[in-house]
Amino acid sequence: MRQSIFRLAAPLLMLPFAAVMAAAGPAAAQSAISPGYWETTSKVTSPFPTQKTERRCIKPADVAQFMEGKINHIYTCTYPTKEIGAGKIRLQGTCATRDGPAIPITGQGTFGSDTMHLEARIAPQIGGLTIPVRASTDAKRLGDSCPADTAAAG
Repeated sequence: MRQSIFRLAAPLLMLPFAAVMAAAGPAAAQSAISPGYWETTSKVTSPFPTQKTERRCIKPADVAQFMEGKINHIYTCTYPTKEIGAGKIRLQGTCATRDGPAIPITGQGTFGSDTMHLEARIAPQIGGLTIPVRASTDAKRLGDSCPADTAAAG
């Protein structure tokens, strides 16, 4: 059960979103994160707390997809509400596996060139009950270049 809820939260969790940025002024003009080597910490805070930290290489061509949560091949997400710019992100839509139902998902957060933070809410139905899931992802850019073993994997 714990693993399945974490997997339901994955589309927004894998968006790299770091803690509220220290410099709000520069974030206001920000339109995207910078490519490079990133570390993301994804947490499901309820109903079953879990945490996962990953490092990945974000290439310039992958920045938009990364910010929109299109990096997960397991889920197909559609966001009729998608606002990304001026240092803020707001997403509202649904995500589904190939054989599963669409699950409502919302997220909002902040970003700068080197950091991101997103709070997400997912509302899957399990056994006929809607189980509210709260999650967050924090991310920080570790550098301009990626280690050789991650650069090819992207």
